[in-house]
Amino acid sequence: MADAWNPTQYQRFADERAQPFHDLLALVAPVQRMRAVDLGCGPGKLTKLAAEHLDVAEMTGIDNSPKMMAQAMPLRTEHLHFSLGDIGQWTAGADYDLVIANASLQWVPDHRFVLGRWTMALQAGGQLAVQVPANHDYPSHTVSAALAREEPYRSWFAGHDVGDPVAANVLSPQSYAELLDTLGYVQQSVRLQVYGHRLQSTNDVVEWVRGTSLTRFQRLLSAEQFEQFVDEYTRRLVGELGDRSPFFFPFKRILMWGRLG
Repeated sequence: MADAWNPTQYQRFADERAQPFHDLLALVAPVQRMRAVDLGCGPGKLTKLAAEHLDVAEMTGIDNSPKMMAQAMPLRTEHLHFSLGDIGQWTAGADYDLVIANASLQWVPDHRFVLGRWTMALQAGGQLAVQVPANHDYPSHTVSAALAREEPYRSWFAGHDVGDPVAANVLSPQSYAELLDTLGYVQQSVRLQVYGHRLQSTNDVVEWVRGTSLTRFQRLLSAEQFEQFVDEYTRRLVGELGDRSPFFFPFKRILMWGRLG
Protein backbone atom coordinates (compact mmCIF):
# COMPACT_ATOMS: atom_id res chain seq x y z
CA MET A 1 0.00 0.00 0.00
CA ALA A 2 1.06 3.59 -0.57
CA ASP A 3 2.68 5.55 2.23
CA ALA A 4 -0.18 7.94 3.08
CA TRP A 5 1.65 9.75 5.88
CA ASN A 6 2.26 13.43 5.22
CA PRO A 7 4.78 14.90 7.68
CA THR A 8 3.66 18.46 6.90
CA GLN A 9 0.00 17.65 7.58
CA TYR A 10 0.90 15.69 10.71
CA GLN A 11 2.95 18.56 12.11
CA ARG A 12 0.26 21.15 11.42
CA PHE A 13 -0.82 20.70 15.06
CA ALA A 14 2.68 19.94 16.35
CA ASP A 15 2.32 21.85 19.62
CA GLU A 16 -0.97 20.15 20.51
CA ARG A 17 0.42 16.71 19.65
CA ALA A 18 3.60 17.36 21.64
CA GLN A 19 1.97 17.98 25.04
CA PRO A 20 1.10 14.30 25.72
CA PHE A 21 4.69 13.40 24.80
CA HIS A 22 6.04 15.90 27.35
CA ASP A 23 3.70 14.42 29.96
CA LEU A 24 4.89 10.92 29.05
CA LEU A 25 8.56 11.94 29.40
CA ALA A 26 7.78 13.36 32.83
CA LEU A 27 6.89 9.85 34.00
CA VAL A 28 10.31 8.44 33.05
CA ALA A 29 12.88 8.19 35.85
CA PRO A 30 16.29 9.47 34.71
CA VAL A 31 19.01 6.84 34.38
CA GLN A 32 22.64 7.58 33.58
CA ARG A 33 23.89 6.37 30.20
CA MET A 34 20.41 5.30 29.18
CA ARG A 35 19.87 3.22 26.03
CA ALA A 36 16.44 3.97 24.62
CA VAL A 37 14.20 3.32 21.61
CA ASP A 38 11.26 5.38 20.33
CA LEU A 39 8.83 3.10 18.50
CA GLY A 40 6.76 5.00 15.93
CA CYS A 41 9.01 8.05 15.97
CA GLY A 42 7.34 9.88 13.06
CA PRO A 43 9.36 12.86 11.78
CA GLY A 44 11.79 12.50 14.68
CA LYS A 45 11.58 15.92 16.35
CA LEU A 46 10.12 14.55 19.58
CA THR A 47 12.61 11.68 19.52
CA LYS A 48 15.42 14.23 19.41
CA LEU A 49 13.76 16.15 22.23
CA ALA A 50 13.53 12.97 24.34
CA ALA A 51 17.18 12.12 23.70
CA GLU A 52 18.23 15.57 24.88
CA HIS A 53 15.83 15.69 27.84
CA LEU A 54 16.90 12.26 29.13
CA ASP A 55 20.57 12.80 28.24
CA VAL A 56 20.71 9.34 26.71
CA ALA A 57 23.82 7.49 25.65
CA GLU A 58 21.91 6.09 22.67
CA MET A 59 18.44 6.71 21.24
CA THR A 60 17.01 4.95 18.20
CA GLY A 61 13.80 6.06 16.48
CA ILE A 62 11.89 3.49 14.42
CA ASP A 63 8.99 4.12 12.03
CA ASN A 64 7.46 2.27 9.07
CA SER A 65 6.81 5.38 6.96
CA PRO A 66 9.54 6.24 4.43
CA LYS A 67 8.18 9.79 4.27
CA MET A 68 8.48 10.22 8.03
CA MET A 69 11.92 8.64 7.99
CA ALA A 70 13.07 11.09 5.33
CA GLN A 71 12.19 13.91 7.75
CA ALA A 72 13.91 12.20 10.68
CA MET A 73 17.21 11.22 9.09
CA PRO A 74 18.70 14.75 8.97
CA LEU A 75 18.32 14.87 12.79
CA ARG A 76 20.82 12.06 13.35
CA THR A 77 23.72 12.62 15.72
CA GLU A 78 26.37 10.50 17.36
CA HIS A 79 23.82 9.46 19.98
CA LEU A 80 20.60 9.61 17.93
CA HIS A 81 19.80 7.11 15.18
CA PHE A 82 16.77 6.31 13.02
CA SER A 83 15.68 3.16 11.25
CA LEU A 84 12.78 2.07 9.03
CA GLY A 85 10.90 -0.79 10.66
CA ASP A 86 7.65 -2.37 11.87
CA ILE A 87 7.10 -1.58 15.54
CA GLY A 88 4.64 -4.46 15.86
CA GLN A 89 7.43 -6.90 15.00
CA TRP A 90 10.25 -5.06 16.75
CA THR A 91 12.19 -6.97 19.36
CA ALA A 92 15.65 -6.86 20.89
CA GLY A 93 17.79 -8.54 23.47
CA ALA A 94 17.21 -7.52 27.08
CA ASP A 95 19.60 -4.57 26.92
CA TYR A 96 17.41 -1.45 26.71
CA ASP A 97 16.74 0.91 29.61
CA LEU A 98 13.66 2.52 28.02
CA VAL A 99 11.07 1.64 25.40
CA ILE A 100 8.88 4.62 24.54
CA ALA A 101 5.96 4.76 22.10
CA ASN A 102 3.95 7.93 21.61
CA ALA A 103 0.67 7.72 19.65
CA SER A 104 1.84 4.72 17.63
CA LEU A 105 0.78 1.53 19.42
CA GLN A 106 -2.87 2.06 18.41
CA TRP A 107 -1.97 1.08 14.82
CA VAL A 108 -0.80 -2.35 16.01
CA PRO A 109 -3.16 -5.19 17.01
CA ASP A 110 -2.81 -7.52 20.02
CA HIS A 111 -1.38 -5.12 22.57
CA ARG A 112 -0.93 -7.85 25.17
CA PHE A 113 1.42 -9.72 22.86
CA VAL A 114 3.22 -6.63 21.55
CA LEU A 115 3.80 -5.10 24.98
CA GLY A 116 5.12 -8.46 26.12
CA ARG A 117 7.55 -8.45 23.19
CA TRP A 118 8.66 -4.90 23.98
CA THR A 119 9.12 -5.80 27.64
CA MET A 120 11.51 -8.59 26.64
CA ALA A 121 13.79 -5.89 25.19
CA LEU A 122 14.24 -4.29 28.63
CA GLN A 123 16.92 -5.17 31.11
CA ALA A 124 16.26 -5.37 34.85
CA GLY A 125 14.96 -2.03 36.07
CA GLY A 126 14.02 -1.02 32.52
CA GLN A 127 11.11 1.30 31.84
CA LEU A 128 8.19 1.28 29.41
CA ALA A 129 6.40 4.54 28.54
CA VAL A 130 3.46 4.47 26.13
CA GLN A 131 0.77 6.94 25.10
CA VAL A 132 -2.22 5.89 22.99
CA PRO A 133 -5.25 7.86 21.78
CA ALA A 134 -8.59 6.77 23.23
CA ASN A 135 -10.93 9.08 21.32
CA HIS A 136 -12.62 6.45 19.15
CA ASP A 137 -16.08 7.33 20.50
CA TYR A 138 -15.87 11.00 19.49
CA PRO A 139 -17.55 12.16 16.23
CA SER A 140 -14.15 12.86 14.63
CA HIS A 141 -13.75 9.08 14.54
CA THR A 142 -17.27 7.67 14.55
CA VAL A 143 -18.41 9.72 11.53
CA SER A 144 -15.57 8.51 9.30
CA ALA A 145 -16.06 4.89 10.41
CA ALA A 146 -19.79 5.05 9.62
CA LEU A 147 -19.20 6.73 6.25
CA ALA A 148 -16.73 4.02 5.20
CA ARG A 149 -19.50 1.42 5.58
CA GLU A 150 -21.72 3.24 3.05
CA GLU A 151 -21.70 3.12 -0.74
CA PRO A 152 -19.90 4.01 -2.88
CA TYR A 153 -17.07 4.13 -0.34
CA ARG A 154 -17.54 0.57 0.86
CA SER A 155 -17.00 -0.74 -2.68
CA TRP A 156 -14.02 1.54 -3.17
CA PHE A 157 -12.25 -0.14 -0.24
CA ALA A 158 -12.74 -3.51 -1.98
CA GLY A 159 -13.03 -5.57 1.17
CA HIS A 160 -10.06 -4.04 2.97
CA ASP A 161 -10.48 -3.57 6.71
CA VAL A 162 -10.76 0.18 7.30
CA GLY A 163 -12.16 -0.04 10.82
CA ASP A 164 -10.92 2.40 13.44
CA PRO A 165 -7.66 0.98 14.84
CA VAL A 166 -8.18 2.80 18.14
CA ALA A 167 -11.58 1.16 18.63
CA ALA A 168 -10.22 -2.23 17.56
CA ASN A 169 -6.86 -2.27 19.33
CA VAL A 170 -6.73 0.05 22.35
CA LEU A 171 -7.52 -1.53 25.72
CA SER A 172 -9.03 0.10 28.79
CA PRO A 173 -6.74 1.83 31.33
CA GLN A 174 -7.60 -0.89 33.84
CA SER A 175 -6.60 -3.61 31.37
CA TYR A 176 -3.25 -1.93 30.74
CA ALA A 177 -2.62 -1.65 34.48
CA GLU A 178 -3.37 -5.35 34.92
CA LEU A 179 -1.17 -6.21 31.95
CA LEU A 180 1.80 -4.22 33.26
CA ASP A 181 1.52 -6.07 36.56
CA THR A 182 1.39 -9.43 34.77
CA LEU A 183 4.48 -8.51 32.73
CA GLY A 184 6.51 -7.86 35.87
CA TYR A 185 6.41 -4.09 36.27
CA VAL A 186 6.83 -3.48 40.00
CA GLN A 187 6.03 0.24 39.65
CA GLN A 188 3.47 1.70 37.30
CA SER A 189 1.28 4.66 36.46
CA VAL A 190 -1.70 4.40 34.12
CA ARG A 191 -4.10 7.27 33.55
CA LEU A 192 -6.78 8.47 31.16
CA GLN A 193 -6.39 12.16 30.40
CA VAL A 194 -8.49 14.56 28.36
CA TYR A 195 -6.47 17.10 26.40
CA GLY A 196 -8.49 20.14 25.40
CA HIS A 197 -7.50 21.82 22.15
CA ARG A 198 -8.95 25.18 21.13
CA LEU A 199 -8.92 25.09 17.33
CA GLN A 200 -9.75 27.95 15.00
CA SER A 201 -12.90 26.26 13.71
CA THR A 202 -14.74 22.95 13.45
CA ASN A 203 -13.11 22.41 10.06
CA ASP A 204 -9.75 22.17 11.82
CA VAL A 205 -10.89 18.87 13.31
CA VAL A 206 -10.89 17.55 9.75
CA GLU A 207 -7.37 18.86 9.20
CA TRP A 208 -6.30 17.19 12.46
CA VAL A 209 -7.53 13.72 11.49
CA ARG A 210 -6.28 14.11 7.90
CA GLY A 211 -2.83 13.83 9.43
CA THR A 212 -3.62 10.67 11.39
CA SER A 213 -6.86 8.67 11.38
CA LEU A 214 -7.92 9.41 7.79
CA THR A 215 -4.63 8.09 6.39
CA ARG A 216 -6.04 4.56 6.58
CA PHE A 217 -8.61 5.57 3.95
CA GLN A 218 -6.22 7.63 1.87
CA ARG A 219 -3.79 4.77 1.25
CA LEU A 220 -6.57 2.74 -0.43
CA LEU A 221 -8.14 5.45 -2.59
CA SER A 222 -7.19 7.53 -5.58
CA ALA A 223 -6.61 11.22 -4.89
CA GLU A 224 -10.01 12.07 -6.41
CA GLN A 225 -11.82 9.40 -4.39
CA PHE A 226 -10.16 10.47 -1.17
CA GLU A 227 -11.12 14.11 -1.64
CA GLN A 228 -14.72 13.06 -2.29
CA PHE A 229 -14.65 10.99 0.89
CA VAL A 230 -13.19 13.89 2.91
CA ASP A 231 -15.73 16.36 1.50
CA GLU A 232 -18.64 14.18 2.62
CA TYR A 233 -16.95 13.46 5.95
CA THR A 234 -16.50 17.20 6.52
CA ARG A 235 -20.13 17.93 5.71
CA ARG A 236 -21.39 15.31 8.15
CA LEU A 237 -18.89 16.13 10.89
CA VAL A 238 -19.67 19.85 10.83
CA GLY A 239 -23.36 18.98 10.79
CA GLU A 240 -22.92 16.92 13.96
CA LEU A 241 -20.50 19.16 15.86
CA GLY A 242 -21.80 22.49 14.61
CA ASP A 243 -20.00 25.13 12.55
CA ARG A 244 -18.16 26.97 15.34
CA SER A 245 -15.22 29.35 15.55
CA PRO A 246 -13.28 28.74 17.70
CA PHE A 247 -13.93 25.06 18.35
CA PHE A 248 -13.02 23.18 21.53
CA PHE A 249 -11.72 19.72 20.64
CA PRO A 250 -11.52 17.32 23.62
CA PHE A 251 -9.14 14.43 23.00
CA LYS A 252 -8.82 11.45 25.36
CA ARG A 253 -5.47 9.67 25.70
CA ILE A 254 -4.08 6.88 27.88
CA LEU A 255 -0.62 7.39 29.33
CA MET A 256 1.13 4.41 30.91
CA TRP A 257 4.52 3.91 32.50
CA GLY A 258 6.10 0.97 34.24
CA ARG A 259 9.43 -0.06 35.69
CA LEU A 260 10.59 -3.68 35.88
CA GLY A 261 11.99 -5.13 39.09
